Amino acid sequence: MNHDTIAAIATGMTNSGIGIVRISGNEAFSIIDKIYKGKKNKVLSQAESHTIHYGHIYDGDQLIDEVMVSIMKAPRTYTGEDTVEINCHGGIFIVNKILETVLKYGARMAESGEFSKRGFLNGKMDLSKAEAVMDLIHSKSEYAYKNSLNQLKGDLFTRVKQCREKLIYEIAFIESALDDPEHIDITGYSDKLKVTIKEQEEKIKKLIDSSVNGKIIKEGIKTVIVGKPNAGKSSLLNVLLGEERAIVTDIEGTTRDVLEESLNLGGVKLVIMDTAGIRHTEDVVEKIGVEKAKDYAKEADFVMYVVDASKSLDENDNEILNMLKDKKSVVLLNKMDLDRVVTEEEIREKTGSEVISISAKENIGIDILEKKVKDMFFQGEIDFNEDLMITNVRHKNLLEQALEGLKMVEQSIEDNMPEDFYSIDLMSAYAALGYIIGEEVEEDLVDEIFSKFCMGK
Repeated sequence: MNHDTIAAIATGMTNSGIGIVRISGNEAFSIIDKIYKGKKNKVLSQAESHTIHYGHIYDGDQLIDEVMVSIMKAPRTYTGEDTVEINCHGGIFIVNKILETVLKYGARMAESGEFSKRGFLNGKMDLSKAEAVMDLIHSKSEYAYKNSLNQLKGDLFTRVKQCREKLIYEIAFIESALDDPEHIDITGYSDKLKVTIKEQEEKIKKLIDSSVNGKIIKEGIKTVIVGKPNAGKSSLLNVLLGEERAIVTDIEGTTRDVLEESLNLGGVKLVIMDTAGIRHTEDVVEKIGVEKAKDYAKEADFVMYVVDASKSLDENDNEILNMLKDKKSVVLLNKMDLDRVVTEEEIREKTGSEVISISAKENIGIDILEKKVKDMFFQGEIDFNEDLMITNVRHKNLLEQALEGLKMVEQSIEDNMPEDFYSIDLMSAYAALGYIIGEEVEEDLVDEIFSKFCMGK
């Protein structure tokens, strides 16, 4: 491990009230002593850990800024090393000036994610928890935020650790029995092992199954709004976004290309696309937009079909109804503030889909839509006190490898294979789980994971 003292800006590169420059390493305190001046010539390297101090940062005789400096001594720090955080005024120029001063007096620029990487290498966090830090920073919805917090608390680490402990116990027993068959009786052991394997398979499978919801939580629900021209698709998008993002006019065919936005609907992230109105048209440009709408609807996780309730259904509606087959969808019967020609019952008979009466203009029925999305994708509310969602593809792949190893053990038992066959596949599953939390991991993988972090983390 590199023992250089590192520094970086830990706050966003924008003008703000406060900026933070973080320093970590063996020379962190000697560097701050060279550039900090406080009352009564206080020496921060001699200050108590986890205290904060008012003073000024100097480069020689040149005053840089008025600051508050946090002192945190190893090992009770994020990195496990001596750590200093300089809280200064948040102008981009000022923060960079302080960082330049810190680098001038002995630190080097931190690499992306190097603070977290050092925390992992110093045993302050496991690999799954380190990855949860990044997920927390990038969370775009309430569900993503809560799930990342659970992983940050160590929920995944605990479950993986418990499973590994069960497996290593069985591995050790088998190896001992093979080494000392005279004193260790393995009669009936296969049946006992099969029970243990089944229990761990169920736990691992539950985590793998959660990755379906986990993907949605992390990446969002790929949603497409479809309907005929002037049905109210763009008005609906504007209501969901809370701003006038899409152009709304009384002229049919105003939306000709796909407009993509991300929004948070009741804690659920939707990656939502407003598409051109679907109808038969001779306009070349509009026709391209219509084809795009159909293609996006085919690939979507979720389709919102907006129907103008004040107009009768026609062949264009029938074409859209056929597109909804085998898709998660909801029909939004719009313009309920006008006289209706189309009823909820008529739509249900034709589609079998959920139908919600709304008025995008009056913002009516959106709360019902919000609840329906949760019900369709998460069976209502997720209890984050108990549920853990796998959102990381690396974790999912390793869980699948571990499950495959356990299934091979189970097959060996069924085939009455020798006990040493059990040990080989148990060890394979044990190792796969170890890669999740970083207890069995190569340096290249560690470098790759932390290179995706931001500079000051």
